[in-house]
Amino acid sequence: QVQLVESGGGLVQTGESLRLSCTASGTIFRISVMAWYRQAPGKERELVAGITPTGNTNYADSVKGRFTISRDNAKNTVYLQMNSLKPEDTAVYYCNAFAFGQHSWGQGTQVTVSS
Repeated sequence: QVQLVESGGGLVQTGESLRLSCTASGTIFRISVMAWYRQAPGKERELVAGITPTGNTNYADSVKGRFTISRDNAKNTVYLQMNSLKPEDTAVYYCNAFAFGQHSWGQGTQVTVSS
């Protein structure tokens, strides 16, 4: 498994931005599909954005045009740039790595958007 450490969460106001980072241990980052998920209180965990080893991306409809996922393979790090944040973006955000049929998860970072 891959060890993942997230950072960058916090409390912001509506319309502001945050950038989440997730750094992975080990040598398989470069071949891993990386993704960000989120889970709001009382709701199921949902996919926010994903990025393949070659840089192809996909996004949940609710964040298209506002969030951008990117990766730096030299730094074993994946980022989630979140702009124009809304109160409904409030959740714990989790980094995920998928490789060799296995998922690895970070501990999560809280993002709170006040209205």
